[in-house]
Amino acid sequence: MAGTERPLAGRVALVAGATRGAGRGIAVELGAAGATVYVTGRSTRERRSEYDRPETIEDTADLVTAAGGTGIAVPTDHLVPEEVERLVARIDDEQGRLDVLVNDIWGGEYLTEWDKPVWEHSLDAGLRILRLAIDTHLVTARYAFPLLIRRPGGLVVEVTDGTAGYNADHYRLNVYYDLAKVAPIRLARSWAHELGPHGATAVAITPGWLRSEIMLQVYGVTEDNWRDACAQEPHFAISETPRFVGRAVAALAADPQRERRQGQSHSSGGLAKEYGFTDLDGSAPDAWRYIVEVQDAGKPADVTSYR
Repeated sequence: MAGTERPLAGRVALVAGATRGAGRGIAVELGAAGATVYVTGRSTRERRSEYDRPETIEDTADLVTAAGGTGIAVPTDHLVPEEVERLVARIDDEQGRLDVLVNDIWGGEYLTEWDKPVWEHSLDAGLRILRLAIDTHLVTARYAFPLLIRRPGGLVVEVTDGTAGYNADHYRLNVYYDLAKVAPIRLARSWAHELGPHGATAVAITPGWLRSEIMLQVYGVTEDNWRDACAQEPHFAISETPRFVGRAVAALAADPQRERRQGQSHSSGGLAKEYGFTDLDGSAPDAWRYIVEVQDAGKPADVTSYR
């Protein structure tokens, strides 16, 4: 395969929170671009996390390898500093470098009580959401950044839900979810301030309406017949696969001029326009523009000119 088709050959990535959803899609696309990808999470073939779902990090690693990269699964709880420290030490021992860090840890779908005010929402569940969505990113940064900045050119990607502009203007369903999804955008700006002098770039990225394993299950469909869900929710027509945001991250990692994006917030659909990649079906859904101009505006679902 030509070098241009594997622009990340020789690069090493860590996707923290790669068991399913966006993390899995990102890991696979980094692998497709030729990278060695360490994938972490708490669900393994031997033990499930409290999610109690069938997806595992070993499955993700196999998908990375099948795509053309090298997938390495390392069970890790990113709330346990000692586990993260051992993870990074292993990457250092085996590779001697880290070029891309993707902070995708979330884990709050089943804890969030949608549209409930703070006095009605479970306090324990809410605080757990914040620990999973924010503390994990801080712990990972603490141990991974020294390896990342050992050589110039590193990339840190904070994965969230919503662009900086959208989240600044919209309250995201409840206080815990709102904080959890605004924080990674601010963290990207913080990392830009701290990492920039060392030659590394930090950005925040959001997928659009993601056809994750959980979302497909919610609508009772599969990836093969996902359009059937539009009968229940017409705006689901703008949805995208996890591989779409994966291609966005791979494009950023392969961009020699990515430092121009330092500290910025981007969407998968926005970057698709700039880099020219598409989703698996050949379309390029621009979900956040659609959400503002069609869905939030109360217009009938119509993805014409949005994908």
